Order: sequence, then structure tokens, then C-alpha cells
Amino acid sequence: MARRTPSVELLENALSQLEGSLSWLERSYAQCVSIGIKESYTAEEYDRYENLTTRYARVADLVLHKVLRSIDAVELMEPGSIIDTANRAVARGLVDSVETLRGFKDLRNDIAHEYKTDDLAELFSDVLHATPELSALARSVLNYGQALVQG
Repeated sequence: MARRTPSVELLENALSQLEGSLSWLERSYAQCVSIGIKESYTAEEYDRYENLTTRYARVADLVLHKVLRSIDAVELMEPGSIIDTANRAVARGLVDSVETLRGFKDLRNDIAHEYKTDDLAELFSDVLHATPELSALARSVLNYGQALVQG
């Protein structure tokens, strides 16, 4: 097991948060896949998509801003920009490219800042299509982080 440093404790906490959030994201994804993409939604369907988009944004934030940065800290990397963190994730083999991470972050920003509220069907479609890839990345990051913590 890795030495119980504050960095390891922060990573363990971030991994726990990611694991729980990922479970909720995957639940919402399963519900929305069955709804599909439409021009209009019932109130219940809209609520389910709202849950999916919120949970997508949370998982993207946790991966990009908490877990990957915590991994950097445990591996004694100098803190840097999000690009530095993304480049290290690519170097570790956790993701194929920085552009993939940028896509997750851009979609997260669309959700958080409601840039696409005039076309919710497009936003819902984008999130529905991106969720499996984000889930796969989150699982990869979880496995890597857990292995790092266990030493």
C-alpha cells in the first residue's frame, strides 16, 4: 500500500467520489437510452435527461479536476495546467488523446453554462453519445488510481 500521505488520502477520497458518481451516471444513461432522442420530451423524460447531463458534468469534473490531478500529486508530478494533466493521462495510457479529454470538458461546459439551451435535443444527444466513452475513461482512471493507492 502507498504510504499514507495527504496526497494518497486525497486520491482515495477522489476515487470514492468518482466511483459513486459513475454509478449514478450509468444508471441515468440506462434510463435515457431507453427514451432515445426526440424533438420533445415528457416532463419525466426531461427530468431523466437533466439527471444524465448533471451526472455527466460531475463525472467529467471529477476525472479531469480531482482524480487525474490527485494521481499527479501521488506520483510526485508538479502541479500544472489542465493541459499538463491531460498530457500525463495520455502518457499513462488512460486516454488516447488530449482532444478526447477536451471534448469531455467542452461538453461539460456546454452543460454547466447552458450554451445549448435553445436546442436541448442536440445537447441530450451529445451527452447520450459521449457517456459510454466517459464511463470507460472513468473506469480506467479508477483502476489506475486504485492500483496506485494499493501500491
